Parts: sequence; C-alpha cells; structure tokens
Amino acid sequence: MSNAAKTTPDMITDITLAEYAQAADPRMRAVLASLIKHLHAFAKDVNLKPDELLQAAEFLTWGGKISDEKRHEFILMSDTLGLTMLVETMADDLPEGAFEPSVLGPFYREGSPWIEHFDTISRGENDGVPCLVEGKVTHLDGTPVAGAELDIWQTNNNGLYENVDPDQPDYNLRGRLKTREDGSYSFWTVRPEAYPIPIDGPVGALLEAGGRHNMRPAHIHFIVSAPGLKTVVSEIFDAEDKWLSGDAVFGVKDSLKVTFTAADEPETAAQHNKPNPFVRMTYNFRLVEGERAKVSFSTGATKRAAG
Repeated sequence: MSNAAKTTPDMITDITLAEYAQAADPRMRAVLASLIKHLHAFAKDVNLKPDELLQAAEFLTWGGKISDEKRHEFILMSDTLGLTMLVETMADDLPEGAFEPSVLGPFYREGSPWIEHFDTISRGENDGVPCLVEGKVTHLDGTPVAGAELDIWQTNNNGLYENVDPDQPDYNLRGRLKTREDGSYSFWTVRPEAYPIPIDGPVGALLEAGGRHNMRPAHIHFIVSAPGLKTVVSEIFDAEDKWLSGDAVFGVKDSLKVTFTAADEPETAAQHNKPNPFVRMTYNFRLVEGERAKVSFSTGATKRAAG
C-alpha cells in the first residue's frame, strides 16, 4: 500500500500556479496567476460540482455558437455581469467634470458616413420623433476643441440597431462629424427609446437566473476624440427614462443623464425640413489631455436585399 499523501484541492492549485509561472511575458504571468487563484477560490467557495462545471462549459459553448459578425454574446455577457463597467471605471483616471466613459456595447460598427452640421443620421422612413442634438466639445477649462470627431450610433423606435435589422437602410442612425472652430456640433436624429437586449442566448438565461430584466434606458452612443486628448467611449441617457435604475448593462452615470425637451419652433423646423414640434437635446463634452485611441472592436451587418 502506498503511503503517498492524498491529493488535496490546495495541492491542485499550487501545481497549476507553478506550471503557469513559466510564462515568459511578465504581464501575462501575473494575469494568469491571479486568474487561477481567483478561479480556484471561486470553485472552492461554492463547492463547485463536476456536473455544474460541465454545464458552465456548455453555457460558454452556447455563447460561441450564437455569436457571429453582427452579434458578440461575450461582450454582452460582460456588460450584463457588470464587468465591462467595472473595468471602464477602474481605468477612468479622469478628473471631476470630464466626460465620463460608459459601455461600448456589442453593436458598434466602424466606418459610419461623415455628415455635415444639421445633417440627419436618420435614414429610415419611420425611425422615430425627430431630435436636434447640439452642444460643444471643450477642454476641461472650457476652451473649445476644433475638429474633434464625434462617432454616433443608436437604435430606431423599434429598439433595433441597423446592423441586426435588414429592414433599415445601411448605416441607419449612425454618423460621424467634426466640430466647428468654436467646438460646436449639431445634427439631427430621432429621440432615443428604451429597448430590450437580446435574450435568446446565454445572456437571456443568465438574466432570468438572476431575476433581472433585459431593458436598457433610452440613450445615444458617442465616441468623442481629438488629437492630444483622451478618447472617451460613452452614452448619453434620457433623464426621464423609467429604466435608468437597473440598466441591464449598468451603463448609467449621473453625469450622462440629459433632458430631451419638446421644441415648438416652426422656423427651425422649416429651415431643416423637419416636422414641428420636434425634440431638442444639448450636451457639452469636456475632454482632457491624453491618448487618442482607436476602438478595436466593430460589429458586422445583416445582409440586406439588393435594391
């Protein structure tokens, strides 16, 4: 009979850590060591069973199967677990008063058409209530930033982004424009509306298991960038939306709430060939010095019928 000591859970953790300590890159070595420690600690904490581990593997496999060029389930999963906002907040070294980041989400699509001031990004027939969005991009001290780039996207009133809706025109409710010399910007869109995130995949099962809803409050996405200034990926929310508390992806911050107001301005509406009344939204973006970064993720688009 062998006198060897029985293998314990802690021994497995120590052996695993020792093996991965051979990683050549210091950052990778540190990340893997922490991941293993926390992953093993989690399994011990909940006394994870073999069948539960297999269920978890199937759950992740499901996420891979449902993901494609226009839908990234794992980004959405990270969002709904609060991990995305945690990481964004940890990386947020911005001073008080600066434009704050929020989630990119899984529906960003690069290459949106450039527009001129007072152009519209609404290219569909029934996207929603027309909305005039205006404001300025400035430094923290209020100095205007000329030539700052705004990359904008949102859903239509059906709660769908154009990349997942073949009935919408290509790049509908997406656009890019640059600020004027005084830092100002202006464009037409539609008033955003609350919408449900997809629940036909593992994220839906996760939300149901957690007793959570799948609604996002009304918002417009922005990426604001300029040379020599820190790029900010964020969203602007309708301050009156009922889903602000309990956002499915935890993206709401107080500084990102703004009031959309009814505007009865016949002359303005006529000048821009819009119905009256319409809706106005004003927001000023305040940036700080830093790196102008490019967003590395982009979704694809649903194929549309020719013609």
